[in-house]
Order: sequence, then structure tokens, then C-alpha cells
Amino acid sequence: MNVGQKKINVIGLGYIGLPTALMFAKSGVEVIGTDLNTKLVESLSKGKLTFEEEGLEELFNAAVERGIKFTTEYQKTDTYIVAVPTPYINSSKKLDPKYVIAAVNRVLDVCEKGAVIIIESTISPGSIDKYVRPEIEKRGVTIGDNIHLVHAPERIIPGNMIYELEYNSRTVGADDPAIGEKVKELYSSFCKSEIVVTDIRSAEMSKVVENTYRDVNIAFANELAKICRADNMDVYEIIRIANKHPRVNILQPGPGVGGHCISVDPWFLVGDYPDLTNLILTARKINDSMPTHVLGRIRDIMREHNITDISKIGIYGLAYKENVDDTRESPTLQLLERMDEHLAFGVKVYDPFIKERMVDHQFLNFEDFLNEIEILVIITAHDHIKNNLDLAKDKLILDTKNICNFDGVYKL
Repeated sequence: MNVGQKKINVIGLGYIGLPTALMFAKSGVEVIGTDLNTKLVESLSKGKLTFEEEGLEELFNAAVERGIKFTTEYQKTDTYIVAVPTPYINSSKKLDPKYVIAAVNRVLDVCEKGAVIIIESTISPGSIDKYVRPEIEKRGVTIGDNIHLVHAPERIIPGNMIYELEYNSRTVGADDPAIGEKVKELYSSFCKSEIVVTDIRSAEMSKVVENTYRDVNIAFANELAKICRADNMDVYEIIRIANKHPRVNILQPGPGVGGHCISVDPWFLVGDYPDLTNLILTARKINDSMPTHVLGRIRDIMREHNITDISKIGIYGLAYKENVDDTRESPTLQLLERMDEHLAFGVKVYDPFIKERMVDHQFLNFEDFLNEIEILVIITAHDHIKNNLDLAKDKLILDTKNICNFDGVYKL
């Protein structure tokens, strides 16, 4: 069969699906993007992007010139890329596959015989065997004949998506190596790095392992920050010195771990292998505890300066990382949730990338925000704050990202 020679139907036009669809279209592949969110589809069809990302507007314009279309309808074709959300169930920490299952069933309603379904959404190891295959087989469809399954997990990060789509290596997991090679050829239309073809379970596991590895290493840095705080040591100086060792590479501590990858994927392993994931679970708990650690530092600063009015605290940053508008699993939102639990209301919030109010006491103007606060807590290291630190020098600053290099700044 010829993968992608007719047209590709990309299902899900969020942070992963949209850039992927645009990249394929720019590369000369016929693409139709499908999303059930009518407002989102209407916005894209009118030429208006739904989130900010460096280089995305140029890519969007190039894809539109190449004829990409957006719709709420699934298309009859031979190649589908599923990039829908894959949340976890909070109580069990297991994957919630409902969006993937729904998308696969909708594809089966319209697809051609022999079509390839490529699942890009991050899923826990064994999910295709556990959830996807049974859905297909109960409809009397023969996998490997009527339909082919592939897992090709994305590896991109908000803030650097366009570059990483082209230059990060990729993994293609397939039941049939020949189908895997055809999908590899399809992604080679824009991917300039190595594309590894393997089996589906290895592809599932490798993606989750990559993000879990990052989470565990971040947890070490965060625990080190707590140790150094307890004995009044400079964690950043210690990491700087330790990293001079040729086999040491400690990451930087921070206010918590956000986003929909590193803070979520380890839970898939904890949920599926609860008796075997002691280190991974501990790392998750450490990273989830960092917003509370930040609250403790705020309390210390308030006590030191006899500040009792909580409304004098200003949190800079709602996005989970710098220079994006993605607030999924944001440390600031976690911090505000902790404060709400203790009836601590009134903290001011500002983020230059968030253009509409999404939390109470959120400011849309930086100067107005600064005028209302005494303590500035930097949670997200946007270039904006780096370029405007002079405006905040008269404030008490808690710098959780180690971007301030002047005296009197409080650190983690």
C-alpha cells in the first residue's frame, strides 16, 4: 500500500496535531485537519492561530498556501494521524484512553480498506493492545488486512516545536515492519533526523521512559534545592561546581513541573506498575511538592519583612514554561490551588503570554501589576521579565528560575 499518497487526515488540532499537520502540508503532502471543536476549526479556517509558538505563523501561512484545510468531519482516506489528548485518571494514575478510542472508532466509520492509523498521542505501554485492538476487532475489522496500526509518538516541546519537528529523531512502532518503513518515508517528508522503526510496545514504552527520565532528574535537583535551603547553602553554586565533573550533569531546580508530558507520563508507569515504580513515584511526589515549597519561601519573606497582606504578593507567570502560552499543569495554577485550599485569596498574577483572564486577580498590564505588589515571585522565565527586571528592582523578589543576578534577591 502507499501511505499518505492520497491525503492525510490529522485528528486533533491542538499543541501537537496542528504543527504536525502544518509541517506535512508545507512539505507538499495533502492534509485535512479535523477537530470536533467548532470554534477552533472556524478560527483556523479564517487564518487565525489558536495558540502562540515561535515560527508557527510562518509555518501556518506556508501550509495554507499549499492547500491545507480544516474541518470537524473525519475524511475518507488511507492515512490517519491521531493526536488527541491522553489524560490520566487522577484516582488510579492510569491512562484515560477515551479520546483515542473515540477517534479510532470515528476513523473506522469512514476509512478505506487497508488504511493506516498512526497514533501520535502519548499512551502508556500496552495501551494499543489493551484498548485500541479490542475496539477494532469487536467491529469485525481484521488488523493487518483491513486496517494497519502504527504508534509514532511526538517528541516536541512548546517553545521550540518547529525546529524539533524537523530535527528531533522519531520512533515509528508498527506491527508490520514494511508498514513501518512506509510511515518512516512519510515522516521523512519533513523530518531531517533519524527515524527508528520498531514494534509498537517498544515505541509506547520509549516515549514514556524519555519523559520519566527527565522527571526523575528534575526531582534530584529539586530535592537538592530543599536540602540546601535547610542548611542555608547556595544550590546553584553547588550545581555549577558539581557539573564541572565530566560525568555529572545536574539539572536546575524550579517551582514545579508542568506541561502535558513530563508531569503526566510518569504516572502512566506508576498506575500500571505500582509495585515496581518506587523511584518514579518518589520523583513525582518531590516535583509535585515544589509549589508548596515556593509557598513556604513566600511565607518566610513575608515574615522577615512584616508583610501581612497577601494581596501584596505578585506571581509572574501562568504558562508552565518560558515564552509560550501553554498553562497545562502549570506550577502557578498548582500553587494557587494550594492557596485556595487554605483560604488564602488575593494574590496578584501576571503573564504577558496570557491575553485573557483565566484566574482571579490576574492583570493584563505589567506596570499596573507591579504597582500593586511588594513581593514579586518569578515562576516562569519569559524573555519579557528578563528584559524588564530593572522595573522590579524596588520589589522584594523571589526568583525560582535563577535569572536575577543582582543582590538582595531570594532564591528557592
